[in-house]
Amino acid sequence: MTPDQSTADAFAASWNNLPEGSVYSAEQAQEWFAPLTPDDVEGRRVLELGCGNGSLLVHMVAWKPAYLEGVDLGDSVTSAMRNMQRAATDGWAIRKADLTTYTAAEPFDVVYSIGVLHHLGDPKAGFDAVLRNLKPGGRFHCWVYAHEGNGVVRWIVDPIRRVACLLPWRVTKYLVATPLVVPYFLYAKAVSRWLGGARFGFLPLHAYSLWIARRGFAFFRHVAFDQLVTPRTRYIRRETVEGWLANHPGVQPGASYVVFRNGNSWKFGGRKKG
Repeated sequence: MTPDQSTADAFAASWNNLPEGSVYSAEQAQEWFAPLTPDDVEGRRVLELGCGNGSLLVHMVAWKPAYLEGVDLGDSVTSAMRNMQRAATDGWAIRKADLTTYTAAEPFDVVYSIGVLHHLGDPKAGFDAVLRNLKPGGRFHCWVYAHEGNGVVRWIVDPIRRVACLLPWRVTKYLVATPLVVPYFLYAKAVSRWLGGARFGFLPLHAYSLWIARRGFAFFRHVAFDQLVTPRTRYIRRETVEGWLANHPGVQPGASYVVFRNGNSWKFGGRKKG
């Protein structure tokens, strides 16, 4: 068993018990991918490391890559295959493999990993895999939970996660995540309706609440369940992300970026040296 197998199994329990299709809207996926655009993807080979049930793959395929591949360690690959079969007829593949050691037969033009590195035993190994599978001059893009802006989650939710992850997934989803997320659902909706102005930016998870408030309760519960079902979550500091980008020999100097997303996560990426 690889060090990340228990985490992959936990997420598979989540992903494989969702309705078919993506849990994300096209607008959400586009915002996660940004600053990548359809022009960066169309006609190119694209790899997603940590694809879950394919919820992002089914949106990426709409950007018309020449070939699209998803890799995941968990049994969620079965859901990913079903969702991709509905989204595209050919030009794609799903691989069950440990992303930290995965090396494709042919490197890709674009490699991304969204919401995965912070769950790995060695997040840096996941970042190294992103660069390893990218061709010279290719683009990479990642997203991770931030240490900054997540005080409420780190101090309240994460201690609950350490217990909830040991429970059967149905107990975690329906008896822990569901009641736990109700107060936050009401809070986020209140922030969105009455407290959305910049002067209220001091409120906990303010920017994130404005983002997620556009979705219904089922999505809130999905997010809460994802937070609670995993055996491991890390909250990564900006200095760590910047260190990965600055110290990796494959990252092209001057071509990288770090974006603070919704006040509680980091999007970062760039190009591989030519």
